Amino acid sequence: MDVVYFAWLRERIGLPREQVETRAETVADLVAELTAREPRYAAAFADTASVRVALDQSLAGFDAPLSGVREVAFFPPMTGG
Repeated sequence: MDVVYFAWLRERIGLPREQVETRAETVADLVAELTAREPRYAAAFADTASVRVALDQSLAGFDAPLSGVREVAFFPPMTGG
């Protein structure tokens, strides 16, 4: 699946997007796999309360299932105006 990073997550990880082969069943499982890879991922996901996620461009929670998902996007909370 495609994993996309925005704003400070992209800066900490050093990539705007990547293809990830995963056995994760939920977003939380995917985050656990990513943080186990390298310290840069652990730094980006150190405070998941400051991270939002979208699955195939629809907002989701960290408990959301990944079955059939093609794109996971991680980004900081947004403010409207």
